[in-house]
Amino acid sequence: MLRTRLTAVPVLILLLAPATAQKPKEGEFRNVELCNGSALPETRIEACSAFIEAGRGGPSSLAIAYNNRGIAYAAKADYDHAVADFESAIAIDAAFVKPLNNRGATRLKMGEYDAAIEDFDRAIGLQPAYAGAFANRAEAWLKKGDYARAESDYATATRLNADMEGAWSGLCWIRAMAGDPQAAMEACDKAIGAGAHTAATYDSRALANLKAGRPDAAIADYDAALRIDPKLANALYGRGLAKLRRGNRSGEEDIAAAKALRIDIADEFARYGVQ
Repeated sequence: MLRTRLTAVPVLILLLAPATAQKPKEGEFRNVELCNGSALPETRIEACSAFIEAGRGGPSSLAIAYNNRGIAYAAKADYDHAVADFESAIAIDAAFVKPLNNRGATRLKMGEYDAAIEDFDRAIGLQPAYAGAFANRAEAWLKKGDYARAESDYATATRLNADMEGAWSGLCWIRAMAGDPQAAMEACDKAIGAGAHTAATYDSRALANLKAGRPDAAIADYDAALRIDPKLANALYGRGLAKLRRGNRSGEEDIAAAKALRIDIADEFARYGVQ
């Protein structure tokens, strides 16, 4: 089973339109503040809704409010309402690139991969240096099994933003799976250096080490992955193989534990060229 990493939808700044001539009512600035930055989706939805219903902002402010409320709905996995809000933002301002990317990210979560790619295409057309849209489109290509396009988009994202940990992590996984261990480890190191201290990233680097014939390094990375996620079947199985290559029979226990979690795990590693 292919692991993918979905890039988080961006959060935008909500400002009152400077052109409005109306004096803000009491509490209105508070709604703006909460719509913009509340960590609680329910609070953000309530504040954005109050701002939208007041109808006191200009078109730009309303588009941002719809976009921010859409982000909050997406955080609650209420994808239908999220898409509707992103569409409202796009209808108000067709050149507003963020809701296009956010609608694509939401459609990606909904499994609507082709529609998501269309949104990312449009976002990139409006803003060719939009690293997040390239990284998100790469995720969609991964879901469709088009690894070459996914790798290309991830690579573009990292060229545009060298600190994009999700894109480096995606490159790490694709290159490890495809059999380019040196390039994979370079990408994995970049991902970890950028802050991607995740089980998936350590597991990917471990696979690259395993395929490169470095079982000790693979075991160290699998250990790091399993400290984060003790039930990660890929890491258990890979560590088991690495231990067996070192003559450590306890690897059989890891392999048995992995198979108990994922009956097809051996077949997956065989597809990676590792047995």
